[in-house]
Amino acid sequence: MTDAQWQILLEIIDGKLLQPLPVGLIVDSPWLPGWGGNSILDYYANDRCWLETNLKATEQFPDIMLLPGFWSELGMCTEPSAFGVKCIWGQDSFPSVERNIHDYTEIDRVTKPDCRRDGLLPFVLRRLKTYRAEIESTGHCIRFAVARGPLNIASYLLGHTEMLIGIKTNPQEIHKLLEVVTEFLEDWITLQADTFETIDGIFLLDDLIGFLGDDDFQEFALPYLKRIFTCRDVSVRFLHNDAQGLVTARHLPDMGVNVFNFSFNHTMSEIREAAGPSVVLLGNIPPRDVLAAGTPDDVERAVNESLATLDDHRRIIISCGGGTPPDVSTENINALTRAASHPIMSS
Repeated sequence: MTDAQWQILLEIIDGKLLQPLPVGLIVDSPWLPGWGGNSILDYYANDRCWLETNLKATEQFPDIMLLPGFWSELGMCTEPSAFGVKCIWGQDSFPSVERNIHDYTEIDRVTKPDCRRDGLLPFVLRRLKTYRAEIESTGHCIRFAVARGPLNIASYLLGHTEMLIGIKTNPQEIHKLLEVVTEFLEDWITLQADTFETIDGIFLLDDLIGFLGDDDFQEFALPYLKRIFTCRDVSVRFLHNDAQGLVTARHLPDMGVNVFNFSFNHTMSEIREAAGPSVVLLGNIPPRDVLAAGTPDDVERAVNESLATLDDHRRIIISCGGGTPPDVSTENINALTRAASHPIMSS
């Protein structure tokens, strides 16, 4: 993000009403490789391909906040790799991991990785260090320390179903696993922030929290997320959860979160009522069926319908309800910008 874009984001958080309304998109490997004409594996494995694709996006969409900006990531493998999972790669498919905890009793053997040395994390930082000068020469800076959230990572180690069942059957073991993962994430966020003094934001992604009821959320998600979001004193604390989000939204202020990206299945007004007035809402266009598969007119109409559920457009960033999915066209992204300036009336 540029200095001007960062200042706009801070003004939005402070409650300033901007015209036209700001537009922002979470962009990473589901969308960028295909849009840039590359395979997914080349985007991960070829640092130059990664850089040039991200540069192309910033040049093509200068009026859109591309979040978190020059995201150095290796899909869902990034953080779980530090815990020793097997990572599986395809030429043009999203990478996956094989869980390495097969019984709740095995959680006792899980130890905190060294984020400076273990898994793929050193490569993530090295990429940013290598190209920092080139990124900054374009007016952009590394603004966010980025990580998958604690329940997200734990579920890749243990298994998603096993994680959710274990919350009910083996809560002590699940807490132990979440404690180790949270300590690791505090280290990882801190290392990123110490490496790049331009970082003034934390961006966490955790969809598994959307599968928890309120009681389980307060016990198994809230305390760990709060620790991570407060491990550094930063201006922007950004959470992505595009699973069910009403429970999460009610606890955003308690976690210290001030920017929230959530599922398109919830209206802006539902999330605003749950989250309160102090949180910036990033949404809320259907990613696949409208932004990717719709026409530019569909995109503009969806933006208008989304905004129509709110009387107050402060602390709103027009986006999709989740990360930018594969196959989103340049034309449809440009339609988001047009909708911010000239919303159409829904029919």
